Amino acid sequence: MDFALLSTLAVVHSLALISPGPDFAIIVKTATQQPRRIALMCAFGISLAILIHSLLSLLGISLMIRQSEFAYFAVQIIGACYLAWMGFGALSSALSSFKKNTKNEEKNFSEPSSFEHETQDKAPNQPNNNDLEHLTFSSAKGFKIGLYTNLLNPKALIFFITIFTVLVTPQVTLATKVASASLLFTLSLCWFSFLAIILTKPQIQHKMAKGSLLIDAITGIIFMGVSITILTNLINQLIV
Repeated sequence: MDFALLSTLAVVHSLALISPGPDFAIIVKTATQQPRRIALMCAFGISLAILIHSLLSLLGISLMIRQSEFAYFAVQIIGACYLAWMGFGALSSALSSFKKNTKNEEKNFSEPSSFEHETQDKAPNQPNNNDLEHLTFSSAKGFKIGLYTNLLNPKALIFFITIFTVLVTPQVTLATKVASASLLFTLSLCWFSFLAIILTKPQIQHKMAKGSLLIDAITGIIFMGVSITILTNLINQLIV
């Protein structure tokens, strides 16, 4: 087994994992707005998609898709549309939160009645509807969001084709290939699960809840940015 190759793969993949992108954005958004089990399922979904990308690259299927003009065009269109849809959803959530916050600020201009003061004093820790509206995901939905975010990202396809084509040559043994795919899956699962566990701590979620509007907005911008980049490249290719 080529441990030098595995070490190189580990370093390259670790740097990719911690860099900002759709995977990082979606796990932060999910972990700060959902229960821990859902965030962990999202982390597992992302990691499984990375394993699938690794296996497809090792088997040469991803390269075949990349070399097929029609297949690669279809993959990019589907991926760009999914990322745009996710980005639109995040931006819509941010806009909705902004409108609600604006309405709440307007209400605060009016002096509350004595009854309202008593109610606030008796239940100061009662969560409001804005905090609860996020707790609607099922574990299956959390898993699918993580899976599709990575699996349908054409940039992830290119990344894995590149590292496996350059580093994992045909001369590499089967044991090393299996170990490399397992290594990338394990590193991904550990990293995203770590984020899910840390960010779903009650005290952190409570602090991050105040910035949920900003988290949604940044997530939406990242997803829309990647989608626009993909579509722009496609348009340029068609023009040329």
